[in-house]
Amino acid sequence: MSSTFFGLTIAKSGLNAFQASINTTANNISNVQTEGYSKQVTNLSESYALRTFQRYGSVSTGVSTDSVSRLRDQYYNTKYWNNQSYYGFYSQKSYYMNQIEEYFKDDTKTNPGFSTVFSKMFNSLDQIQSNAGDTSIRNEFISNASELCTYFNFTSNRLKELQASANDEVKSTVDTINNISQKIALLNKQINLIETGQGQPPANELRDQRELLVDQLSQIIAIDCEETKVTNSNYPDMDTGATYYTIKVNGKLLVDTYEYNELTVKARENRHNQSDIDGLYDIRWASTGMNFDVWGINQKGSLRGLFEIRDGNDEQNLKGTAELVSDGKGGTEPAMMRIVYPSNTDVDTMNLPEQGVITVNGAEYAYSDFEAQTDEQGKIVSYTFSLENPIPGSKIGKIAGNPAVVGQTVNFKGIAYYQNQMNNFARSFARAFNKIAKSGQDLNGDDGSAFFVSKDKVMNREGDFAGDSTPIDENYYKVDANGNYILDTDGNKIINDLREIEHATSSVTDATTGKVTYTGGVIKSTDDTYYRLTASNFAVNSQVAYDPSKMVTTINKKYNGNKDLGQDAADLISQISKLESKVTLYRGGTADKFLQRIYADVTVDTQESENFTNNFKNIQQAIDQQRQSVSGVDEDEEAMNLVKFQNAYNLNAKVISTLAEMYDRLILNTGV
Repeated sequence: MSSTFFGLTIAKSGLNAFQASINTTANNISNVQTEGYSKQVTNLSESYALRTFQRYGSVSTGVSTDSVSRLRDQYYNTKYWNNQSYYGFYSQKSYYMNQIEEYFKDDTKTNPGFSTVFSKMFNSLDQIQSNAGDTSIRNEFISNASELCTYFNFTSNRLKELQASANDEVKSTVDTINNISQKIALLNKQINLIETGQGQPPANELRDQRELLVDQLSQIIAIDCEETKVTNSNYPDMDTGATYYTIKVNGKLLVDTYEYNELTVKARENRHNQSDIDGLYDIRWASTGMNFDVWGINQKGSLRGLFEIRDGNDEQNLKGTAELVSDGKGGTEPAMMRIVYPSNTDVDTMNLPEQGVITVNGAEYAYSDFEAQTDEQGKIVSYTFSLENPIPGSKIGKIAGNPAVVGQTVNFKGIAYYQNQMNNFARSFARAFNKIAKSGQDLNGDDGSAFFVSKDKVMNREGDFAGDSTPIDENYYKVDANGNYILDTDGNKIINDLREIEHATSSVTDATTGKVTYTGGVIKSTDDTYYRLTASNFAVNSQVAYDPSKMVTTINKKYNGNKDLGQDAADLISQISKLESKVTLYRGGTADKFLQRIYADVTVDTQESENFTNNFKNIQQAIDQQRQSVSGVDEDEEAMNLVKFQNAYNLNAKVISTLAEMYDRLILNTGV
């Protein structure tokens, strides 16, 4: 039979249980606005009954306060983390695409863009048509042409600044991943210290902190989280309380319970695209030096978005089939590689860097320069690269006939893509304009020269490309290593000018028309060709800018039956005027449609990024609502719990009060 005073023990257990419940409710209410907090509940159960060896067998002992646990559904966590990686991926791209879109907008009043500047330049041709001999009118056109070049220079430089910003963010994002990983590893250790041992209470607050960090990490990279119990090999059924907690990225461990694998960035030694800035970062595992696969098939997150914006070339990098070429020096290890059946056969769209890397069968081969072989139509049929290091004999058999890739293939229209599109237009337009200009003569009766040139200071160097640094003076006359002007056969200074793109191995020139027939040619990366003209160095020939009389408006008499139409004639202006909207120059269309095509690309990608960002944001909110329905703190519910637990506490106190009166009666009035 139980003790006479056993009822007090039962009532006491009730007081303790509902006191704990009230405290837990108070904690929930105080954290109602705390980010990442999970609702906690006090877990109550019946206390073990006592055997009394009576007919009724046993007697109940009250309520047991087992633990305070948090409410979390791992299923919703996993759904939330998967969605976060897509949300981070598209929101990052949306942020940068909106900036790129701003760069190409054309506001005629506050921010004139390509269409405004281009139309203004051609409108000024009309005045030259009627008075070509007036240098002030010529100067107005030259000024407008310089404004067009400035537009390309400025836009290209802004894209480079944006690429640098994305590159810096890559480094800061990697630092964030490392910081989060380190914190998770430390929390894992603290959680196990608290929970290890059978029946130990859960570390609710630490677990909330850990999952909040995982929320942040999942927006940066796609991850797989797993928590498994640590078992006792001697007693497999024993609950040790400890767990293994791992986070994997592309199947590789980022966090392994108490340890984490740090990521690091390394600046590229070679560019992947011609107009890339130097020092773009790649990511590697610090412990092994192996590349971090940001391009994994299931990899998303803001980090992947940064790489697509920064490196996106719409898969327009050079691809083809590899061949080995002898360097002619008799070595057994080839030092040259050729790419045949190239994906790019047009010089104007060439975007491979002067020095870069070729990838064949997963192996990278750095090259120092290259040559492109053209056919009689000027189309490129193959590329030959000078490798920095000879190919080892063990790899020779793994190259010939295999796919070769220069740089990196990225299926997104990012900064590299828009730089290449501007380069493409600048080259096509400059070539067409210069072809007309070179067929004429200026006001001084001299042969016409290129109107648009490159202001790249490394052009026109002689000698070895890698080591020579022959200077060019500010007026863009060619000078030798001693700073002396280089003269032609007539003793005249040579203008720093773009030569025609075709470098023919053999050609025939018609003495009457001046037409040149090519039988194929070679374009060297070190030569002064249109390949070296880019949007960032596009410029009006400084000699024409300084002296408008050098601008060509009339055909050269040697191409006109030796008939001189007069130096101030304007018969070539009509041909130049056609370049605005009547000659196919860019992507199968006319020059005036450049902005239309570029802006269509930008707006489509921007709209797509924004739509997906909004979609995944809505999904995020829906999943979070489901998650909060389990783990969130509801103020009304907690207020009801306070009343409920208070009533229960008061009832247990009433039991004690009632028992006290009974014991008083028993002790004082019965004389027991």
